[in-house]
Amino acid sequence: MTQSFSPARKGAVQILTQVLGEARPLGEAVGKLDQLEPADRAAAQRLASQVLRSLERADKVLKPHLRKAPGLVVMNTLRLGAVELCEGGAAHGVVNDLVNFVGSGKRTAQFKGLVNAVLRKVAANGPAEWAKLRVPRLPKWLRAPLVEAWGASAVAAMEAAQYAGAPLDLTPKGDAAALAAAVDGVLLPTGSVRLPGGQVSALAGYETGEFWVQDAAAALPAKLLGDVAGLRVLDMCAAPGGKTLQLAAAGADVTALDLSGARLERVRENLTRTGLKATLVEGDALEHEGQYDAILLDAPCSATGTIRRHPDLPHIHQGERIGELIGLQEAMLSHAISLLKPGGRLVYATCSLIPDEGECQIDEALKALEGIEIVQPQAAWIEDAWRSDEGGLRLRPDFWAERGGMDGFYMALLRKS
Repeated sequence: MTQSFSPARKGAVQILTQVLGEARPLGEAVGKLDQLEPADRAAAQRLASQVLRSLERADKVLKPHLRKAPGLVVMNTLRLGAVELCEGGAAHGVVNDLVNFVGSGKRTAQFKGLVNAVLRKVAANGPAEWAKLRVPRLPKWLRAPLVEAWGASAVAAMEAAQYAGAPLDLTPKGDAAALAAAVDGVLLPTGSVRLPGGQVSALAGYETGEFWVQDAAAALPAKLLGDVAGLRVLDMCAAPGGKTLQLAAAGADVTALDLSGARLERVRENLTRTGLKATLVEGDALEHEGQYDAILLDAPCSATGTIRRHPDLPHIHQGERIGELIGLQEAMLSHAISLLKPGGRLVYATCSLIPDEGECQIDEALKALEGIEIVQPQAAWIEDAWRSDEGGLRLRPDFWAERGGMDGFYMALLRKS
């Protein structure tokens, strides 16, 4: 007799094994679960994300019960069980389900007894131990430079925000208050609408294109450009397209440029769903030509500000490309200035918490590039705590903690004389 188990839990273990065993990005691993129903796929992603956030705690709870670590699939099954059991999951259901899952595999069936014994011990003693453990820390390669930049207490607050995860933020195409009412969300001071979570495609207004998913912080660089109605605007690294949609909705004549044709397809799909228009161009930003009234450069970066949404990042990167990315950012910013008409404005942004990818880039650009100046952005939604010394805005995951936090971002508004 075949014993059943949750497809979402199986999917979660598959995701974890790809992320931790192959350094595959979370989104890519989730994309391989196309055999699952949308609700099961969403649940698998949620479970895997929570395990990735809680990996340090899960391994500490499991360690006393293991003489040696089993294979990765079995270890990830135990990690999933530990997280669920220690965060209030029903012991009988979780243990039986994961034992049945392990028992269904030719290579893992021999570990049924181990999984059963370990998870029953965790169910009995794990929650009390879990409560004593610290909030999981960022990896050393990232934590060290962040402590140097922002201090230990600020980094601890960021870690708490990242461990808590992220709510669901929507950018409205039209009336923000109307969208908040339609989806039973909270209207944030910056104009985004926030929900605890949920299946996006099931929300009111999704099919008719009334919104798109975009972290509240990620929605701010486009707003810094101000009134763009009728202007020729370049979204220089456009995919996945949230900023392109913002600019198009604001009445700009948008050129959305990206190196990846596959990622531009996502932009095209969202333009179609929302009924908005933009010119899509696949190409290298450093080779692009033209003259624009305004440019939005959301430059490639370490993405260290997005860990609350992408808990796989600390496990698939070691900071190995940051030096290369800093050089690319410098080159892109210089080229972007050359594409800007006199009097035009440019927003430089990165979703990084590392000053070398943000504040330092602008400091260096102001010294090296002629004919540009930084403009102190003025808007009712800008909080004083966000302003940085050189004139840009620095956002951190621990800001708005009482509202659910925000992604880490840096952005600066420049003007060409």
